[in-house]
Amino acid sequence: MKQSKKSAPSESKGAQATDFVSFFRGSAPYIHAHRERTFVLAFGGEALLSPLQLRNLVQDIALLHSLGIRLVLVVGARPQIDQRLARLGHKSQFLYGIRITDDLSLACVKEAAGAIRVEMEAMLSMGMPHSPMAEARLRVAAGNFVTARPVGVVEGVDFQHTGEVRRVDALALKELLARDTIALLTPVGYSPTGEAFNLPYNEVAAQTAIALGADKLIVLVEGRGLVDAEGKTFNSLTIDEARLHLQSSRLSPSLRLALKSAIHALEGQVVRVHVLPRERDGALLQELFTREGAGTLIAREPYEGMRRASLADVGGILELIEPLEREGILVRRSREKLEMDIRDFVVIERDAMIIGCASLHPWPQEKIAELACLAIHPHYRASERGSNLLDYMEARARAAGLERIFVLTTRTAHWFLERGFVEVSLRELPRDRRAFYNRQRNSKVFLKEL
Repeated sequence: MKQSKKSAPSESKGAQATDFVSFFRGSAPYIHAHRERTFVLAFGGEALLSPLQLRNLVQDIALLHSLGIRLVLVVGARPQIDQRLARLGHKSQFLYGIRITDDLSLACVKEAAGAIRVEMEAMLSMGMPHSPMAEARLRVAAGNFVTARPVGVVEGVDFQHTGEVRRVDALALKELLARDTIALLTPVGYSPTGEAFNLPYNEVAAQTAIALGADKLIVLVEGRGLVDAEGKTFNSLTIDEARLHLQSSRLSPSLRLALKSAIHALEGQVVRVHVLPRERDGALLQELFTREGAGTLIAREPYEGMRRASLADVGGILELIEPLEREGILVRRSREKLEMDIRDFVVIERDAMIIGCASLHPWPQEKIAELACLAIHPHYRASERGSNLLDYMEARARAAGLERIFVLTTRTAHWFLERGFVEVSLRELPRDRRAFYNRQRNSKVFLKEL
């Protein structure tokens, strides 16, 4: 009994260490994928009302920055404005969830926005021992990056000092981001005539993401986020599905505005929008660095138009892979061979054009599959389509009960290494696959545990 009691803590520590190592290794591909990417992160003023939650969020922001992610923060101010108006005995009117900003409200907007700017700059400047903020020395910059104009009169209602985004100074923001500086935006815009306007922070975030060509717009919302009738979080939605959800009566006004901004950003060619529950500690990190995520990913199309291939796709696949075959990057395949193996293929289709493909050939008894012929059209390689296609094939392999996948490559070793593959010997291949190994080509073998 005494011996078992002594060994229990050690066993627990060992399990914890294994979990940590597994998580860290699993996050490595995402760390590589997100480096030097531009993310716009938006959250409401509610985040500043809880010191502990704000501290945790700021630590996560500091960690993202330390990993080389370029960040633009867009912070709302609704509760801070309401608090100031309440002290003055004044209550704002709203239409479609947007504040009608009269003279007194505008004064409170300016005061609240200034206070939020100072508080965020202070939080991002402090060093927290034993945290990502320790001696971080983050640089933060705010300014007049958003040009605005008045909303005007809508359905007979004058919105007065409520505005809408006219232009975002993307060049100035990009210069800041290139200097390793976090950009901070509040819900205030300025006109060329020197007026200030109260802006919905969700709109500021969406327009900023569009202007920058951001890789992601991330919106932290109050409550549980986007959930179904049973309270289960939607893992992903297409833009069309998101539009349908706007018709739901279950959406809160703030969540409705967040969803509208997500749709607007996607229509403006932002690739991905993530809607996350703010109050869930670590949701931001979990969404960006784990397969499971923590919220809802919204994209224009599921997996960028990814689907299983058919015989009608053979011509498009050949057109895509033939240049790579001539360069020796891919093994040459005949039309007849493609037609025979077409069930193994998945394609990415855009405007009736095949812009990506990959095949997955399984050995079910050995619980392993070969990933082959992964190719992306040159015009689309700057995006994450290759990574998305790999993620899809991995998910397909896991769904089939497979535990490992391998690739043979001569020219793209580092790409696979950055996504969690490790180099192995030929002995790791299924026996009949080893028999067909082309020793003249001398491909390297890389393996990934699923």
